[in-house]
Amino acid sequence: MNKRIKFVNILSAILCLILIAPILIVVIVSFGKSSYMIFPPSSFSTKWYLDFFSSPDWMGSLVTSLIIGLVSSLIATTLGFLGAYSLVRGTYRNKKLLISFCLLPLIIPSIITAVALYFASVPLDLVGSKLWIAICHAALSIPVVLLILISSLQGVDQSIERAAYGLGASKFYTFTRIVIPLAAPGILSAAFFSFLTSFDELIISLFLSGVSSQTLPVRIWNSLLMDMEPVIAAISSFLILLTIVLLLLELAARRLRT
Repeated sequence: MNKRIKFVNILSAILCLILIAPILIVVIVSFGKSSYMIFPPSSFSTKWYLDFFSSPDWMGSLVTSLIIGLVSSLIATTLGFLGAYSLVRGTYRNKKLLISFCLLPLIIPSIITAVALYFASVPLDLVGSKLWIAICHAALSIPVVLLILISSLQGVDQSIERAAYGLGASKFYTFTRIVIPLAAPGILSAAFFSFLTSFDELIISLFLSGVSSQTLPVRIWNSLLMDMEPVIAAISSFLILLTIVLLLLELAARRLRT
């Protein structure tokens, strides 16, 4: 039995290394000094990181991605929380069918959603609007938010809400002072994941960003089409680090709440 467990552990470690290896290669390449991507680098430098952080174009795209991600996260988390609360506490029928309908954006290929949104955006002159891009990203994030918050709200004891009503608390007071604080860890997780979903989104952004609102993934894509500068490896490493930091913050926040 112990030999089997040891074999499974070794196999899991090998699989993890295989999955992490491409990320490690990108990080190593990002510190190369040559003007083209090469692995392993012949010499090391932080030149491409300096180029990234000193470039107004790259910084502009980074700020655009951050703004769109934050607005998208706010919209998706708010709507997702209200929807999840309704689905968990509501007494109406066909809940499973409604949940399946809400999860459609996860099933439909992104390219189809992007084409549909593009044809809806052009007549309304919304291509290039940061707010519109954030709303479209939120549509993709809501299913993830919904799943997280349904699970979180199911863990909130309904008898606490009933006790509050019994003591004379209004529905608004109970919702804002009891339900939301108890569901806060789930809300925080949903906000983090919806932000990351928007921040990494490429296909919808490609169709809707236009020239003035290029997000970071779109600028990386356009840069890859023209050449393979090592600055892209530096940006990718920066995004990997940002994702890790956000996940660690989310984990720390959850532990503090519990």
